[in-house]
Amino acid sequence: MNPTASKRSVMIVAAISSFLTPFMGSSVNIALPRIAHEFGVDVVSLGWVSTIYTVAAAILLLPFGRVADIVGRKRIFMTGVSIYGISTILSAMATSAPMLIACRALEGAGGALIFGTGVAMLTSVYPPHERGRALGLNVAATYLGLSLGPSLGGLLTQQLGWRSIFLSTMPLAALIVLLTLWKVQGEWAEARGEGFDGAGSLLYGLALAATMYGLTVLPRPLGFGLILAGLLGLGAFVAWEGRAKSPLLDISVFRQNTVFALSNLAAWLNYGATAAVGFVLSLYLQHIQGLSPQDAGWVLFAQPVMQAAFSPLAGRLSDRMEPRVVASAGMAATVVGLVLLTTLGPNTPLTFVVACLLLLGLGFAFFSSPNMHAIMGSVDRRHYGVASGMLGTMRLTGQMFSMGMAMLVFALIIGRVQIAPEHYGRFIQSAHIVFMISAVLCSGGILASLSRGRVHREPAIGT
Repeated sequence: MNPTASKRSVMIVAAISSFLTPFMGSSVNIALPRIAHEFGVDVVSLGWVSTIYTVAAAILLLPFGRVADIVGRKRIFMTGVSIYGISTILSAMATSAPMLIACRALEGAGGALIFGTGVAMLTSVYPPHERGRALGLNVAATYLGLSLGPSLGGLLTQQLGWRSIFLSTMPLAALIVLLTLWKVQGEWAEARGEGFDGAGSLLYGLALAATMYGLTVLPRPLGFGLILAGLLGLGAFVAWEGRAKSPLLDISVFRQNTVFALSNLAAWLNYGATAAVGFVLSLYLQHIQGLSPQDAGWVLFAQPVMQAAFSPLAGRLSDRMEPRVVASAGMAATVVGLVLLTTLGPNTPLTFVVACLLLLGLGFAFFSSPNMHAIMGSVDRRHYGVASGMLGTMRLTGQMFSMGMAMLVFALIIGRVQIAPEHYGRFIQSAHIVFMISAVLCSGGILASLSRGRVHREPAIGT
């Protein structure tokens, strides 16, 4: 197979897998009320149907990325897709909420294997001058999954029941496996023969689990205690990695490679600032504006459509100019959108809300693929899996932080009550606070993005 065909094959399987996982996540969120009704579960248990996937994926991303660098990215990618496919079948067969939650945890494990290898495979086959375009198309596939998930998931749930969502992804998983076996040649394992840090992986997993679970139970004292324990555990992990013979994460990369360190920080700040926006606006549109869930979904649809449309363009721009310039411009647009959202009130026109979402979508598009380009282009080939896993970890932990921050604000301003007309004033106040905190975090991301240094003219660490 010629090199162009090989690159195209990797692009196709990576894009389909990047579509699959966010499509599933956004579809399942739409089906949660039906799942709750069938199993008779409370809101806390229902929340874990969605949350456990994120927690499992975040804990396993970095270790699996390192395993992929050692034993081969194609092999781990195939394993991940297979586990994901099997877990979706088991999810569709679930007879209780605990069984469904366990299956979703297994899906998170499969997702971690996919996240930690798909982008790394793309980076392995595309040269630096073509990499931005490839990553931009991959990001567009991700946003396309996010865009179609609510509408198609709602249609499937309405017509065929919530189990059909899980079964609908099976053909895609099978297609990925077949295309990978048939079209993707070779293997990428530049760290073959190096050791795996099992003790560091365990310490990292426990610390991250404590931190992420703590975010889900804020503002209870247990939440703050778990977050503190998790942060101390992450500090111990950093100390351990500095002495490990074959570290899970080479800590020196953060000290020596400014591009890698600040690009990951910018990613975390971006996701930490924006992940809760859709959640808050969904409540605002349905409670304050009085829209139906379907109509609210169509309004929110504006953001991911912009992301999918402009991500390839942003990727191509990052091939021709410094990614930090493109990504920083994207974050600046996001800040403007967040600041505008702080003016929302009970009589705000829907056209204004849509305009803000379009601006946010444009900002996300111009940030994501150039920032990914900067991260993957700043490390040696034998660290592609770890770099991809670290980027995914920044995304998932940032998203968890964003949701935890929003829930903490609501708990402090409104309290643990159902949103009713008598609480609408305090809800809008809470939303304004969330959007303002998000704007401040995103402004910090601009500083990190601008400070990262050049990518195109500086050699990667370790090359």
